[in-house]
Amino acid sequence: MREIQQSVALLVLCCLLLQQNSLALAGKDIPPAVTCGSIVKLKNEKTGHVLHSIDVNYGTGSGQQAVIGSTASDSADSMWIVRSGSADCRQGTPIKQNQLIRLQHVRTAKWLHSHLFQSPLSGQQEISCFGSAKQSDTGDVWSVEWDDGKKTAWLRDMPVRLKHKDTGRFLSNHGKTYPRPIQGHSEVFGSSKKGKEQLFRAGEGVYFAERET
Repeated sequence: MREIQQSVALLVLCCLLLQQNSLALAGKDIPPAVTCGSIVKLKNEKTGHVLHSIDVNYGTGSGQQAVIGSTASDSADSMWIVRSGSADCRQGTPIKQNQLIRLQHVRTAKWLHSHLFQSPLSGQQEISCFGSAKQSDTGDVWSVEWDDGKKTAWLRDMPVRLKHKDTGRFLSNHGKTYPRPIQGHSEVFGSSKKGKEQLFRAGEGVYFAERET
């Protein structure tokens, strides 16, 4: 059953990407804002790696599904759906400064998650994928923040930080890489710092037109 659900999710994603490409070829602009329901890849400012998850569990800490940095540019394992982290957020609603969100991994339907376990390589805060479409908790909730006060919404290719609601740590990525079975992939972790390692840009993905208020 799980394999069928994953296949369906990938099929839907492919259809959405084809639809977006058709709009671009037709000369229509892709919406600039990241909105509720957007499906995005998040690239780290420091490493250039994208936020990625696969069906491999950590051998230490929580033992939950690993979240890593990847150089792969064509993998559905790097796609995340932007969901509401508190009140209902209708598809097409732009994400505002400090808004609470959750990021759902497209292929496994688990949530980007954090807690007080230590990360495997640097001993900082572990980031994992946890839960399911029907199971989520406060450890899945993040706020979006950025430095440019003139910007009223999260825009594509704009550097932002994702701050974990429960612990106050920022989603981070650095150059330390894993051995097998995820050799070459870099560590994603939670940190209290505010440098390039904590900045991510939403790039390739599916963006929905902004809903009129």
